[in-house]
Amino acid sequence: MKTIESWDEIPKFKHQKEEAAFWNAHQLDPRLMNASVHRPDNRESTTITLRFDPRMLARIKRIARSRYLNYQSMIKQWLSERLENEQH
Repeated sequence: MKTIESWDEIPKFKHQKEEAAFWNAHQLDPRLMNASVHRPDNRESTTITLRFDPRMLARIKRIARSRYLNYQSMIKQWLSERLENEQH
């Protein structure tokens, strides 16, 4: 099996069968895959304190649990989405 070490080595495929045959005979170099993984900025974050009504926080935690998320991460995601909307 031939190892692909550069994205340029992957041809443009006209059909799915052609692509399937190619990938049956080729594999991606793990270093190429690792270099392609998105890594968020490692900027420092600042800790803040927010006061929530206990019932509101319980609802937020319940929603986060239903989505298999950490509630703090979900809140940051919501804030980020809202900021994007506000800028447009």
